[in-house]
Amino acid sequence: MASSFVQFRVDEDIRKKAVNICEKLGIELPTYMRMCISRLVQENGIPFSMKLYEDNDSRALKAMKEASLIAEENGISDMSLDEINAEIAEARVQMK
Repeated sequence: MASSFVQFRVDEDIRKKAVNICEKLGIELPTYMRMCISRLVQENGIPFSMKLYEDNDSRALKAMKEASLIAEENGISDMSLDEINAEIAEARVQMK
């Protein structure tokens, strides 16, 4: 397969930030650009997201915090373990 040279201009500050992100992800900027172009063609659109979270919370911790907020919004954040288990048991009975 023949290769082609692609060149474009970008603000230097943005390029430096992009290089920094790629380094944190363990890849180089040209590798990222090849990945983007290849996947863009394969998926006929932008198919993926690679993000670094600015805080130290893991994805699981973020999900638990979000679940806690949802529980609080729905008035169920103060349920005891027995009440939670009873709700689960009732849901399982209704599913049968």
